Amino acid sequence: MKAATEQQQHADLSAIILTFNEELHIERALSSISGLANEIFVIDSFSTDKTIEIAQKYGAIVLQNKFINQAQQFQWALDNTKISGSWILRLDADEIIEPDLASEITQKLPSLTPDIVGINLKRKHIFMDRWVKHGGRYPLVMLRIWRKGYGRIENRWMDEHIVIWGGRTVTFNGGFSDHNLNDLTFFTDKHNKYATREAIEILNQRLNFTVRDRSVTIKSTSLQTAVKFFIKEHIYNRIPFTVSAPLYFLWRYIFQLGFLDGRSGLIYHFLQGYWYRFLVGSKLMELERSISHLSDKDKIAEELTRLTGHVITVEKPLK
Repeated sequence: MKAATEQQQHADLSAIILTFNEELHIERALSSISGLANEIFVIDSFSTDKTIEIAQKYGAIVLQNKFINQAQQFQWALDNTKISGSWILRLDADEIIEPDLASEITQKLPSLTPDIVGINLKRKHIFMDRWVKHGGRYPLVMLRIWRKGYGRIENRWMDEHIVIWGGRTVTFNGGFSDHNLNDLTFFTDKHNKYATREAIEILNQRLNFTVRDRSVTIKSTSLQTAVKFFIKEHIYNRIPFTVSAPLYFLWRYIFQLGFLDGRSGLIYHFLQGYWYRFLVGSKLMELERSISHLSDKDKIAEELTRLTGHVITVEKPLK
């Protein structure tokens, strides 16, 4: 593997990256951790570009699996890879572990006490090559490193997070960035697809398709994430989207100082903080109208599968 720096040593860390046609990003992501992780697993959804070739060049172990959603794909990775590291890192293909964070991980990981089972990272979002510092977008505290055997991913259609048990978390301060290099057409297309998945997830919460242990989720995420989930699920999603979407945008752009992010920041906050939220609400309304005549959960899941193209099933509670 190529080392990120000459002096850096591998940590007792295994990394997992999910990919589909990520030749634009994957080399950058792998380069950022090749001197950090002692093994890298790339779980590919049958890419047709050079993703696999690039991953193999960096010594990554490449496995392929049919993609359903992020949560199921990542859990498949946890269940089907022979992870040797004591710690696991979740990294997206368009994310970067910056050198200062790589050094922090290398230095601090071996000295963490056994009661620490998770590590939060402070993610910064880069949009149009500019760091979005305001509007509540930094820092986004995310649990991305955890001890093997002490974590899993939430079974959600959208906004899935790693949840852990058996200990506490700490937060590292080094640079961790999300910098997608694709254009606005890609951005809007991706968020259009996200909106469908989020509408499905809201219906999932209301109709209980998925059996979920909510107590684990609340205890195991960062305080920031737990508060956001509570507000989103118990307050925001109960307000008509014609009201909640514009109010959310104004909150981000004015009260959380999003206007300080400049013209590119206005584009980002408007698209991600207003247009996307309005689209989610619109799709949810459309789907609810389409299933309003149905009462049987299996029939509802079948109709949602037909309408969205996503395979939706009803889980049976464990007895």
